Amino acid sequence: MKRRFSLPSLCAAVLLGGFACAPLAAPAAPAAPAASPYANASGIDRGGFDATVRPQDDFFAWVNGGWIAATAIPPDRTWWGVVPELRAESEARQRAIIEEMAARRDLGPDSVARKIGDFFASLTDQSLVEGRGVAPIADTLARIDAIDSAESLAAAFGAAQLLGIDAPLAVGVVQDPGAADRYVPYIWQSGIALPDRDYYLRDDEKFRKIRAAYPGYIAKLLGLGGFGGTPEQGQAVFAIETRLAELHWPAEENRDMKKLYNMVPAAQLASLAPDFAWPRYIDAAGLGARPELMAAQLSYVKQIGAIVGEFPLAAWKDYLRYHALNSAAPWLSGEFERANFEFMQREVFGLAELAPEWKRAVRAIDALAGEAVGQVYVERYFPADHKQAMLELVGNLLEAFRAGITELEWMSPETRAKAEAKRARLATKIGYPDKWRDYAGLEIRADDPLGNLARASAFEYRYQLAKLDQPIDRAEWEMTPQTVNAYHQPFMNEIVFPAGFLQPPNFNMAADPAVNYGAIGYVIGHEIGHAFDDKGRAFDPYGKLQDWWSAADAEHFEQAAAKLVEQYNAFRPLPDMSIKGKLTLGENIADLTGITIAYRAYRASLGGKEAPVIDGLSGDQRFFIGFAQANRASMREEMLRSMLVSDPHSPARYRVLGVLRNFTPFYAAFGVKEGDGMYLPPDERVKIW
Repeated sequence: MKRRFSLPSLCAAVLLGGFACAPLAAPAAPAAPAASPYANASGIDRGGFDATVRPQDDFFAWVNGGWIAATAIPPDRTWWGVVPELRAESEARQRAIIEEMAARRDLGPDSVARKIGDFFASLTDQSLVEGRGVAPIADTLARIDAIDSAESLAAAFGAAQLLGIDAPLAVGVVQDPGAADRYVPYIWQSGIALPDRDYYLRDDEKFRKIRAAYPGYIAKLLGLGGFGGTPEQGQAVFAIETRLAELHWPAEENRDMKKLYNMVPAAQLASLAPDFAWPRYIDAAGLGARPELMAAQLSYVKQIGAIVGEFPLAAWKDYLRYHALNSAAPWLSGEFERANFEFMQREVFGLAELAPEWKRAVRAIDALAGEAVGQVYVERYFPADHKQAMLELVGNLLEAFRAGITELEWMSPETRAKAEAKRARLATKIGYPDKWRDYAGLEIRADDPLGNLARASAFEYRYQLAKLDQPIDRAEWEMTPQTVNAYHQPFMNEIVFPAGFLQPPNFNMAADPAVNYGAIGYVIGHEIGHAFDDKGRAFDPYGKLQDWWSAADAEHFEQAAAKLVEQYNAFRPLPDMSIKGKLTLGENIADLTGITIAYRAYRASLGGKEAPVIDGLSGDQRFFIGFAQANRASMREEMLRSMLVSDPHSPARYRVLGVLRNFTPFYAAFGVKEGDGMYLPPDERVKIW
């Protein structure tokens, strides 16, 4: 089942009312953890280095090459490294918390702990679904069977959002980019099951192989569900998805908020996109009383009626059946689970093994009701002194950014003053929310795993819709506390760092300050940088889409950004695939900004003195090693291909190389000279912030 829909191109992407968890039993004593490779005087894992590589030629390989050569990606993971290792640790911690909830017998049926325990128990008990075929999703399939017209098809598209399955249009709720003081609903292109439009359209041998096998997978699911499953049906559904993909905007275009911000009165939808039963769709999606909405990809929305008319109703019903089956397959009986794994996990992403039930259950609960676990998580794993230390670090980075703004030679005083005003209002959230989400209305049954997923998905969707009548909630979080990630939210002008991310080696209270600044300092700077990257710079201090740049300053920024686009376009992670410099521009600007202000903050922390030499490394050298070490990762080729067509981040290796080649203090720290692999001529180095 899907997680709630959010504006995917603009935010990384839980909270009101409180609940009081009954005290949990004391946790069992954990097994002794393996010795950390970072637990030494410098906080650096020298064992992961590759001594056959010079740091002046390939800094990423010098720091991480030995680790990559010696480390296998776990069979149920698409990639491995610092972040997925921390995610595995977070999942194990969540499992322990949830299993304690599940073991409780003294909780009332309406307690949150009881609900989470029952949710987990239902998702990990295969006997509840084995041998039952599609019976656990019979209600959803019956609704699809009842479709008998284009009008009822439009209603089914709207209702799909409540059921947690894909349809050609998805609905979300967002702070109005043009007003900043209200929420508005929006519709977004959707409806394809492969990871990105390029899987349907790109002339790539690997993608052609996936396309050749995909109709067979569609037909197999339809057959297992009792809906025929002929090759013709598989091809018909594939044809619908291909047509949708042809009209989808590419990922890089979905980063432009000015193009996405299209407010449309509900009364004008029929004239905007004729031949589509908008009233039925809007009503089924729960938006019947809304006077207007944001139509994100306007050219796509205009075609929705024509798309529906291109294919017979029977093909559309098979399309919806397939999406219902594909969404539910990991939780149905074994034949569905195996079919889904063999194609969607092994063929598309290269996984060698299916993740065990407990991991999948933990991830589902985190996505749909995660704050119920997060409240206990932070009590156990995020001490108050960690939060205070992070607040001080963020303050240091924000001061470093302020100092940097004052020194910008290319920016006019007027624009500089506005940039400072935005920096001064940038809000910071550390660890966990101040208010916890209320799950009182969520119905969970211990014997109904698919029903629990559907009800949790509908509960989340209704929670989002309920915002439409409320003032902006600036205390809300878009990630759970146990999430190993961080994000910038342009609509709120805020940066957010969940507790799950603030663990060694990302954030190590005992580590050398140089390494900490290079690791977590860079991440903090990165998120600050997003407020001033190519899309973040379009928002004012209050999160409103507003141009506050002079024409000359905007031109300078765009010229520097264009140079960065070309640099990253030249990187080829695979022989037949390059990085999309335009798609990854925002992350690349944030990376460059992050290292710039983290380094400035680190140097300021020394108070004019030089750092001590530790393990034969200067403070500056340890800073840059900390940065490269924090980006340590290895990825399966299938996942790398998916990343290159749809992910706004550059692969880890090129995040390190791309940044350091542009950052002159790195040259001094490691004696990089002309002719070295890391060298860029001074006039080609990009400096924005």
